Amino acid sequence: MGHLGGKDLYYKLSGNINNLGSPVQRNEAFLKILRKLYSETEADIVVRLPYSFSTLDRIQKLTKIDRCKLQLHLDKLCNKGMVIDICIEDTYYYMPAPFLVGIIEFACMRADIDQQTLANLIHEYSRPFMEGGKDVPFQEKTWEMRQRIGIERTLPYEENISPGNFLEVLDYEKTSALVGEADKLAVSLCACRHLKFHQGNKECNTPLELCSWFGWAAEFAVRRGLARAISKTQMLENIARSKEMKLLLSADNVKHGIMFICHCCKCCCFPLHDMRKRGYPNLIVTSSLIAQTDAEKCTGCGKCARECPVDAIEMIPSENNRKSPSIDKNMCLGCGVCAQACPAKAVWLFKRGQRVIHPETTFERVMLQALQNGKLQHQLFDNPQSITHKYMRGFLGAFLRLDPVRRGLMSDLLRSRFLNALKTATRMIEPSRCWPE
Repeated sequence: MGHLGGKDLYYKLSGNINNLGSPVQRNEAFLKILRKLYSETEADIVVRLPYSFSTLDRIQKLTKIDRCKLQLHLDKLCNKGMVIDICIEDTYYYMPAPFLVGIIEFACMRADIDQQTLANLIHEYSRPFMEGGKDVPFQEKTWEMRQRIGIERTLPYEENISPGNFLEVLDYEKTSALVGEADKLAVSLCACRHLKFHQGNKECNTPLELCSWFGWAAEFAVRRGLARAISKTQMLENIARSKEMKLLLSADNVKHGIMFICHCCKCCCFPLHDMRKRGYPNLIVTSSLIAQTDAEKCTGCGKCARECPVDAIEMIPSENNRKSPSIDKNMCLGCGVCAQACPAKAVWLFKRGQRVIHPETTFERVMLQALQNGKLQHQLFDNPQSITHKYMRGFLGAFLRLDPVRRGLMSDLLRSRFLNALKTATRMIEPSRCWPE
């Protein structure tokens, strides 16, 4: 092994991770994180892995690594959360873990790593983003930002949905239904709070172990020692406790087969920080609901504004020397935290006037995010070692970077046909590749 070495190897690895979906900053701070998490041997293997889920046979054929050695290295990488494996019909499929949700979250769950050093490295990497000022106003943002297919979507507090709207809310937005249909459940450490704890600036009393895993993701995390299995009763108890603590609940941004639910506190969550400080909408996608206040019941106490996880509520002067809440509809996540905090029951969640689109499955989300981030060509032609695939990635990437093309493919009109065609094309290109549904 070792066809690359030193800085060139880890820079190549950073490029492969960047091609998986979530964009990363390929700077020295990021390279330091990679050197901490991957040995040179492990980095050399990962840069040769296909970008999408593939069988051991396909990986061995593409990488030319001895099968027994390859299996041992893949198992070790899976135990570290740097590679993800799933079992379907007695066959295991492997792919490199993306940056988010993946490498960072799994690294923070591990007991075999110096978490203090890791926290300092991640802080060094994220500091430019965390200290940055507000971005341009929402109205001036690009089309891509307004159409963003985020990794997470908001789950509303069911008890705070207006009675007239509750029956219109579908099961995929109800935590009780998501837990009820799950075949496997697990809980792990929260990456954001764990990092804050080791950085010495965790301000809240929110428990570290609250992040929830579902389905095949729960099975992977438990099997690899990154999480512990829990029952449906325990999961519902954790969710109820999170609501008491007024935490934001956000799930994998798919309608079917969710992988996780995050329990986010306002003080520790990095996406919530970016939404408040930089004004980015849709880092966490809204629910299909939005908060509304009843002026007659409102006492002007301001608790809704203080608890809002994205500071979407401002108290403004009104009649009788009181203040009333004004809700920024562009930033409101429709979570129900404000309604939970209101002692007068003057805030409820109502159906949004504008339709909110959530991908149907993980396949849809991955494909749409790849298109959005200019990485779709890496999903279709996923072998980083192939000259033919390299040529096709360059050709298709140039075509998809044309703004009218991307806008058309992301539109409601063409989206379903586009995704169905992609699914068929992916299977034709390489039948052994698998996409978890």
